Amino acid sequence: MNYWLVKSEPFKYSWDDFVKEGKSVWDGVRNYQARNNLKEMKKGDWVFFYHSNEGMEIIGLAEVKKEFFQDPTTEDPRWVVVEIVPIKKFNQSVTLKMMKSDDRLTNLALIKQSRLSVTPVGKQEFDIILSLAE
Repeated sequence: MNYWLVKSEPFKYSWDDFVKEGKSVWDGVRNYQARNNLKEMKKGDWVFFYHSNEGMEIIGLAEVKKEFFQDPTTEDPRWVVVEIVPIKKFNQSVTLKMMKSDDRLTNLALIKQSRLSVTPVGKQEFDIILSLAE
């Protein structure tokens, strides 16, 4: 199993929107590195849902339900999507400030590559973030 983080601006698509729909096709990614991360996602992988710009926090946990396929928002075959479903909203969100102040998370891709919309998360980092959310 692998672990990931996806970012969304809550005024465009929030955790609550995601839960209301029950699933989401993660579309509109137009960065090659983020696209490659989508291609690496496997069914059953867990995904942190991060509110960017507003809140700047991991708000919940999702799961990959369908591995990559053509992005329906474009005919360009270079771009792909995955389908994810919500698992749970965290009791306490994990803010970027919390993550930056935790020495165990200094290598977190969210911190090192802050503009990337889809990033991998290591197993140890995943466990640390989960413990911060409980």
